[in-house]
Amino acid sequence: MNHPSDLHYTKNHSWVRLEGDIIVTGITDYAQDQLGDLVYVEGPDVGKNMTAGDEAGFVESVKTASDIFAPIDGEVIAVNELLEEDPDLINTDPYGDGWIYKIKPVSVADLDELLDADDYEQVIG
Repeated sequence: MNHPSDLHYTKNHSWVRLEGDIIVTGITDYAQDQLGDLVYVEGPDVGKNMTAGDEAGFVESVKTASDIFAPIDGEVIAVNELLEEDPDLINTDPYGDGWIYKIKPVSVADLDELLDADDYEQVIG
């Protein structure tokens, strides 16, 4: 499994990348592998204020459906519209073109509460 060391992770299999003062997030390589081929992705509404742990949408695969959760507090500022037509981007490029949404965080310091790649590896065993 690929879990880049420059990202932050949650125990519920989201990844987080800081880009300037914006947080980009999606589901991990491990999560997409467990789900199988994705057929539908629904992210949160732009403008929605999220609290860490809030339901932020869901992904559906040929096997199952799974909720996705906000990794930190903040306002949703963008969703990846490419996923509407091509949800498989998460399977082929979970940390790049397969991002799900972007958040303007309340506090970038909240990233310190998330897992690093080594800690996430321990979570997934």
